[in-house]
Amino acid sequence: MLEIRGLTASIGEKPILKGIDLVVPDGEVHAIMGPNGSGKSTLGYVLSGRDDYTVTGGSVTFNGIDLLDMEPEARAAAGVFLAFQAPIELPGVNNANFLRTALNAIRRAHGESELDAIQFLKLARAETKRLAMPDDMLKRNVNVGFSGGEKKRNEVLQMALLRPKLAILDETDSGLDIDALKIVADGVNALRSPTFSALVVTHHQRLLDHLVPNRVHVLAHGRIIRSGGPELAKELEKSGYADVLAAAA
Repeated sequence: MLEIRGLTASIGEKPILKGIDLVVPDGEVHAIMGPNGSGKSTLGYVLSGRDDYTVTGGSVTFNGIDLLDMEPEARAAAGVFLAFQAPIELPGVNNANFLRTALNAIRRAHGESELDAIQFLKLARAETKRLAMPDDMLKRNVNVGFSGGEKKRNEVLQMALLRPKLAILDETDSGLDIDALKIVADGVNALRSPTFSALVVTHHQRLLDHLVPNRVHVLAHGRIIRSGGPELAKELEKSGYADVLAAAA
């Protein structure tokens, strides 16, 4: 699914990623953990094609295709999805129209017929019900006046509708209460299949209790310094990063 080799990237003159090597096979969920400022969000932005980050070396292959050679919209059409740590508000943009436009753009790219308003609303309401979201969230402007938890659920709603092949969740669990956390995890778990993979950036073991990853990676100082199974997240929750950082020094 995703193969990253020697990836380096910077913002302006500041190097952030300093040689990322990571493979996420088909059907697997991998968690990325690490101290603040280690490059976790930058990795997500680079994979999704955010243009203020400059790739300075390495390669990224997604389903056999050079991901770095694709425009952001082409990456989205190919099945790459990024859930933001802090979703932005879009005043004046109706949430239902936004979601339908995004979904139909993906369907066009795949040669599929577009959904009309009635077809889309039937699909969207089924997903909002599953995510315990009120129907009126579809009528509101995108993220405007949404609580932190509502913004994160709206990101998961986008993911549920777009059905990506690779979902990158950038601290989607931050600021969520226990119930909302489980709903976000359930949204990801509902998509798990042999053709779906996810890269989940998180600081907390509690998300991984609901969303059990195949692998956990520690990213620090712009590179992955340790990898392991789900038990690694429990070790980090108990002991912090000091020992792992010292061992990698």
